[in-house]
Amino acid sequence: MKATATGLLVLVALVYVLAKYAQHAWGAGGWAGYVAAAAEAGMVGALADWFAVTALFRRPLGLPIPHTAIIPTKKDQLGISLGEFVGENFLSADVVKARLHSLGIGGRLGAWLAEPAHAERVTAELATALRGALTVLRDADVQAVVGEAVTRRAETAEIAPGIGKTLERVVADGGHHRAVDLVCAKAHDWLVTHGESVMDAVQGGAPGWTPRFVDRKIGDRVYKELLRFVTEMRDMPEHPARGAVDRFLTDFAADLQSDTETRARVERLKSELLARGEVQDVIASAWTAIRSMIISAAEDEQSELRLRVRSSLMSLGARLATDGRLQDKVEGWIEGAVVYVVANYRTEITSLITDTVAGWDAEHTTRKIEAHIGRDLQFIRINGTVVGALAGLLIYTVSHAFGA
Repeated sequence: MKATATGLLVLVALVYVLAKYAQHAWGAGGWAGYVAAAAEAGMVGALADWFAVTALFRRPLGLPIPHTAIIPTKKDQLGISLGEFVGENFLSADVVKARLHSLGIGGRLGAWLAEPAHAERVTAELATALRGALTVLRDADVQAVVGEAVTRRAETAEIAPGIGKTLERVVADGGHHRAVDLVCAKAHDWLVTHGESVMDAVQGGAPGWTPRFVDRKIGDRVYKELLRFVTEMRDMPEHPARGAVDRFLTDFAADLQSDTETRARVERLKSELLARGEVQDVIASAWTAIRSMIISAAEDEQSELRLRVRSSLMSLGARLATDGRLQDKVEGWIEGAVVYVVANYRTEITSLITDTVAGWDAEHTTRKIEAHIGRDLQFIRINGTVVGALAGLLIYTVSHAFGA
C-alpha cells in the first residue's frame, strides 16, 4: 500500500511535468493547463497526507519537526489515556451493573446447571481444584493447625455437663444394660478360666502362721463365692448389684452436671489426656485419613461425594431456572461482588493497560500499530492525491471561468 500511494504520487508528478512540457514546448491547447493544475494539486495533497501519515509513526525525513513521531513519543500518555477511557466508560459501577442486569445471569446459569453434562463438568472441575488444593497443602502444616484447633476447642469447652446429660439419658433408657451384661459374662469366663490364680492370690495374702490347708480352704471358699456372685449377677437382671450399678451411674451423671468438684476433676483429667503425645498424634493423624478419604472420593466419578455434588448442582440449576426470587438474589450477589471489585480495584485493573503500554519498546510499538492500521492510513495518501487533483482542477476551472 505504501508503494501504491507513492506510485500514485510519482504518477501525478510525471503527469504535471509532461503537461507543463506539452504546454510550453509543444504549444498544447488549454487542456494542458487543466491537467497541470490537477496534477499539481494532486502532488500537494499527496505530499501533505504523506507528511500527516508519516508524522504519526516517525519524523518525516528524519527532521526534528515539532508534533511528529506522535506514537513513539506519546506512547506512555496514550496508554494512560486509554486506561482512563476504559476505566470511566467500561468499568464504572453503573455501566457494569446495568450490563450484568441485562444479561439475566441467574436464569442462564440455572438453565446451564440443570443440564446433566454441565453439572458433571462443574463437578469434575471442582474435584480437580479440590485435589490440587489438597496436594499443595503441606501435611505437617495442616496437621499442626488441626491439632492446635482441636486442642484449643477441647480445652475451652467444658465436657463434664455434656457427658453427664448423655449418661443420664443412657441410664434412663437402659442402654447401659448390655455393657453390664458383657462385663458380667467376661468376669464369669475369666473366673472359670483362672480359678487357681484367684485361690493362689487369696492364699498369698494369708498370715504366715496359719496352716496351709486352712489357707487353701479359705481360698477355695472365696473363689466359689466370687463365682456364685458373678454368675447370679450375670443371670439375674433384677440382681441387687445391678440396681446398685444403676444408682451409681445415675448419681454420677448428676454429679457430672452439678457437682463442682466432680466437674473440676473431669476437666483436669481431660487436660492430662490432651497433653499426652499419643493423643496429639491421634488428633494430628486424623488429617491424613480425612485427606486420603477426600482425594479418593474426588477421583472416583461414582463416589458418594461426587454424586451428591452433581445432584445438588442439578437441583440448584432447576430451581434457579424457574424461581424468580432466587434469580434476583443470585444476580444481586453477583452484581454486588462485581461492582465492589470495580469500585475498589478499578485503578489496579486499568493499570494493566497503562503498565503494559509503558513496558513496550517505542520502536516495536510503532511497528506493531503501523502493521495493524498502516494499510488503511495509506488510503489517506491515495485519497489525498485524488481529492487534491479534483480540488485543483475545480479551482483552476473556476478561476478561468471568471477570467482570472
